[in-house]
Order: sequence, then structure tokens, then C-alpha cells
Amino acid sequence: MLPASQITKFHPKFESRWNLFWLVFHHIIRIADFYKALFRKNASQKELIWVSRGAVILISIIAIYLAMSGGKVLDLVAYAWAGFGAAFGPAIIFSLFWNRTTRNGVLFGMIVGGLTVIVWKNYTSFGLNSLFPNFNFARWYEIIPGFILSALTIFIVSLIDNKPSQEILNEFEQSQKALVNE
Repeated sequence: MLPASQITKFHPKFESRWNLFWLVFHHIIRIADFYKALFRKNASQKELIWVSRGAVILISIIAIYLAMSGGKVLDLVAYAWAGFGAAFGPAIIFSLFWNRTTRNGVLFGMIVGGLTVIVWKNYTSFGLNSLFPNFNFARWYEIIPGFILSALTIFIVSLIDNKPSQEILNEFEQSQKALVNE
């Protein structure tokens, strides 16, 4: 089989399909790993295969629903990127530049960022337009409030949480020195 990068040289339409395939494939593998780590540490290989198959069916049902519900593909892509950006953007930035960042801060920040994007995009479904009748939620791209609230959550939870261990702080300092010396 040719790598996706080689196939896209022949036909550019394949790029997004191959990227989607590899993204879904990677996440299906990760679902089995998470299932084993979180729910059944002694899960058999057969059980993990069934969990992966169930994930494929669930993802397929969600994909069919999204395709049938209409809308523009670009809107769905923007929505997905808003979720990724709001959940992972602040987590990566804080992890790289602030040595006080904690695991719990990042975890809560990712949850708040992702949920903010979902609520912001679906504000009428959640009844926010009746709570804030003079505020036009649609004027703001959902990544902006998601990113801000995620960053604030990471900052506040990390300050409240226990300070990272000395080993983590030393590793952070070592990584910063490596960047300065280059």
C-alpha cells in the first residue's frame, strides 16, 4: 500500500479521505487502549476487538447523522478545529511555557474548552439566547471563548492544585535550557 502522502501526489482529492481514514483508524486503536486502561485491565484480545468494532459502528452512525443533517462541510471543519483549538491549544501553551502547570489544570482546561465550544455553537439549544437576549453569540467564533475559558481554567486549577514534583520541575527547566542553548 502506498503512503497517503504518495497517493495525494497522484490525486489531491485523496488527501482529505486518507487523512480522515488515518485519523479514525488511530482513534479506534486508542479507544481499545482506553477501554483496557479505564474499564477492564484484564480485557481479552477478543473483547478489545469487539470494543473497537462497536466504536466503528458508533462513529459510522454519528458520521451518517452529520451527513444527513445537512450543513456545509466547511462549517463542520471549523467547528471541529474550534474544539481542538480550545481544548488543546491552551494546554500545549501552558505546558510549554509555565512550569506550574499541573495535570489536573490541563485536564479541567481541556474539558472546559471543549464544552464551551459545544455550548457556544449550540447556544439556542441550551436556551442561552433567552438568558442573554441582547448578546449575539453567532458573531463570535466559538474558539475564542473556548480558548479563553480553557486558559483561565488551566491557570486557576493549577494554582489551586498541588505544585508539580521537583522531578517535573527539573525536567521542565532542563527542556528550557536545551532551547536556549540551540
